[in-house]
This record gives sequence, structure tokens and C-alpha cells, in this order.
Amino acid sequence: MNRSFSLMSRTYLLEATLCAGLSLLLAGCGAKGEDKTAATGTGTGPTAVQVEPDLDANNFKADHPEQFPVVTAGEHVATAELNVTGVVNPDISRQIPVPSLATGRVVEIDARLGDEVKKGQLLFKVRSMDISGAYSDYRQAVKNEQLTKIQLDRANVLFTAGAYPKSTVEIAQNAEDDNVVVLETTREHLAQLGVDPNNPSGIVEVFAPVAGTITDQQITNQSGVQALTPPNPFTISDTSRVWVICDVFENNMSQVRIGETADIRLAAYPDRVLKGRISNILPVIDPTLRTAKVRIEVENPGIMRLGMFVTAAFHGETLEHRAMVPASAILHLHDREWVYTPGAAGHFRRIEVVGGTMLPNNMQEVVSGIKPGIQVVSNALVLQNTVEQ
Repeated sequence: MNRSFSLMSRTYLLEATLCAGLSLLLAGCGAKGEDKTAATGTGTGPTAVQVEPDLDANNFKADHPEQFPVVTAGEHVATAELNVTGVVNPDISRQIPVPSLATGRVVEIDARLGDEVKKGQLLFKVRSMDISGAYSDYRQAVKNEQLTKIQLDRANVLFTAGAYPKSTVEIAQNAEDDNVVVLETTREHLAQLGVDPNNPSGIVEVFAPVAGTITDQQITNQSGVQALTPPNPFTISDTSRVWVICDVFENNMSQVRIGETADIRLAAYPDRVLKGRISNILPVIDPTLRTAKVRIEVENPGIMRLGMFVTAAFHGETLEHRAMVPASAILHLHDREWVYTPGAAGHFRRIEVVGGTMLPNNMQEVVSGIKPGIQVVSNALVLQNTVEQ
């Protein structure tokens, strides 16, 4: 009996202690809340706009939504458009390799990678032993031809005097004809090496066969080269007309046709639109990416450089009704595009869109994301800056 009473007493004391501690804790929290409220007070300055994010990262609430004016998206009628990326490549038919005419060592370079050259301009010089052998063959051919020419003249004289039979004259004529062919061949060999037979030299000069831009260089001073063997010392390209090679997904192939035009936009010059013509669609689909290579021929106004990334737009035949908003209403954030739409009670929602072409009066087309008639914040950047603050 006494033992049970002792246990009940201890339980009662423990509960009383816990209740007293909880009361003190609640009283302290209430005091802190009162101090914080009292410290806030009422200010006399302008009211700051506070934007509070919702549980959804794209939802926001503003204290003074009237500070963010909205506009209604208009309607823009355009043809269906397919945008793909591509790379500027040289026109292979306008790309001319410049091989070395002789095997030897480069002793002088008169042009460099990226230089604009004219037809017949000196590119480099090679010291070669090939010239010595070619010139030796030429001199020997000259002497042999001179000898057979003398023998033919003598045979004709003696045949006229009746001292030689006709067969001897024919043999002499055949020998002279053979040596004339050999002489012409050796002379042509020297000409191919760029050597004047009357002024032989151990240096071979290589000239530009066409005008254009040097787009590849594989030699340096004192480097060795092989005659008419890759890699070629220089490659000259005519970049007045280039190719844009694009990747088009298999399910979009119906929007691309040979002979149609495409709008080309360079990343370096986004405000300029160039026109190109689809000249070829490769008949092979990449089994990994499920894309086909599409070749677009473009006249180069002088700003396109080989290797540049571009965006190509192919226009379909059907008309589409798209939204049109002020360019300032589209926010460019982390390589994506957004607009803000107003809601009830000062709420705003951020919607991802795909911006299209620029239109007159500083308007911009919206390809997808919103429809005509929807309201958007006219200056998305101002609202975004307020959100970040």
C-alpha cells in the first residue's frame, strides 16, 4: 500500500514539473513576438514592393501588383516554321588543294593561313633534288635529239647520192622521232616543276592556282614535303558561297524539301537574316540521333566564317496563328525564355515560351507557350529583378 502511494506521488510531481516548464516556454515566446511586433512600427518612407514566392517556383505574389503593368498578347499570322541548328562549311566544289610539285624541304613561305590570295600569287618555295634529276634527263634528251638529227640528215644526203638504201633512212627517221618525244617529255617535266629549262635552279616555286582564302596550312619553314602527296601544304577555298549543314529530325523531314528556301541566322549577327536554298538532303539517317543532314547553299556577304553555328528556319505551307507581345515582355533566363502572366490577388505566374522572329514596333513573335489574347507583364525584367531582391 505504501509502495503504491509512493509511485503515485512521484508521477504527480513529474507531471507538475513538466507543466510548469511548458508554461514558462510559452510565456517567453509570446514576449519575443511582442518585441518583434513593437520593433517593426510604422514608417514614413515609400512602401517597398515585396514579392513572395509560392510553393510553386513559378508562382509569385506582389504587395503592389499595379506597379507591373500588363498588356494583352496580339495575334500574328505566319507559316509553320521549323528551326534547326547547323554549321557553316566550305563548298567542296570551291575548295582547291595546293600540293607540292616536288619532294624536298620548304625554304620560304609567302602566304599564311587565313590570307586572301590571288590566282598566280607565290605561296611557297621548295628546295628539291627532283630538279637535278629532271634537268639531267632534259640535257641528255637534248644531246640525243641533236645526234639523231645529224644522223638523219646524213642518211638523207647519202640516200640521195645512192650510197644508202631507203631502209637506213627509215631507221634514222625513227630514231629522230623517238628522241623528239623524249625531249618534249623532259621539257614538260621541268615545266611542271616550275623550272625554266634555260635557267635551271634547285628551287621550285609553287603559285596559287585560283583566287580565294587559305583555309588550311600543313607546312612550316624547313619542313619536308612529298610531291603530289597528302597532306597538301595549302588548301584554298572560295568562301563567296558556302554550305550550311543542318541536322533535321526524322519526324520533321516532311517540312524540308529540296529547292525551297531557308532563313539563316548567325549567332554572331542575330539581327541579320540570310537566304539560302536547300540543295541536298542526304539519303542516310543517323541511327543514333535519328537525324538527316540537310545542305543549304548560301551566298556569303562576307560575315560568314567556316565553323560558325547558325540557326536555319524552314517555312511550311500552312498558316499558324501565334501570339505577339512586346519584346520587353519576354525574359531571357538561363538559356530559356519566359513571360509573366497576372493572376488574382496580386499573384503572377512565370510561363516558359519559345520566342520567334522580331516584328515591327519592337514586337516579337511567340512560337509556343501562350496564345493570343492572354495578358502578360509588359516588362518582365523589372518583375524578375524585384523577385531576386
